[in-house]
Amino acid sequence: MQIEILTWEDLQRFRKELIEDINAIVKPGDLKTGGDWLRSAEVRKLLKISPGTLQNLRINGALPFQKIGSIMYYAHSDIVKLLDKIGRG
Repeated sequence: MQIEILTWEDLQRFRKELIEDINAIVKPGDLKTGGDWLRSAEVRKLLKISPGTLQNLRINGALPFQKIGSIMYYAHSDIVKLLDKIGRG
């Protein structure tokens, strides 16, 4: 077994490469922009709806979302669009 000693410069180079790799994976525009992101509980409280209704909005595609890990996030702008659509509907 060969032992390698890491230097401070090695760690700095690794850090720089890691940041470049992350930036290549998560490009601006991959996630929808348009303001704040809300979690499911905040959306349910804002819209005064049940968890099942929120799930139906996701399933039907009426409310776009981004899932990061096990948490779902909703763009504030998408919620405003949904409210406008319902108001005109």
